[in-house]
Amino acid sequence: MKLLQQILDHNKDFVENKRYEEFATTKFPDKRMVILTCMDTRLLELLPKAINVANGDVKIIKNAGALVAHPFGSIMRSILVAVYQLQADEVFVIGHHDCGMSAIKPELVIEEMKKRGVDESAFETLAYSGINVEEFLKGFSSVSESVAHSADMIKKHPLMPKDVPVHGLVINPETGKLDLVVDGYGQ
Repeated sequence: MKLLQQILDHNKDFVENKRYEEFATTKFPDKRMVILTCMDTRLLELLPKAINVANGDVKIIKNAGALVAHPFGSIMRSILVAVYQLQADEVFVIGHHDCGMSAIKPELVIEEMKKRGVDESAFETLAYSGINVEEFLKGFSSVSESVAHSADMIKKHPLMPKDVPVHGLVINPETGKLDLVVDGYGQ
């Protein structure tokens, strides 16, 4: 059976048996916070348990590396919407040790893209358009520096209210231990 069909079969049973009822909440976070974190599979359940949040407590935004790569991209827009429309009063950037974005090699990703059918002409068009694909795919060398940079970018964003604390932390994906990088109250 294909993955999509497995998901649809499970969903049908989930809805028919009203298992969604235990997750009922509003769109406003009870703990009035928004978290930017990594999409790493190890954090799916570990991170909420390690910081004592449950369904309905927080807004969570995930991407590769917990990065704010562009000040006017979708990540920053989501954070601003959470603050201005969804009652989030604090922002947490939570990266993690052993992050794949710290080891990513853009040239290997590009090589894999070509193997999977992306034509060389696509890269030529992007380069002609001013897009450096290697730079676009680039990760970071230090998770703490990356978290601090993203927190700083959020805090200094021209549309971010000055009274919103922006914190930066790094979590151990094996133990859940948090290391403080940026204390947003001290900014």
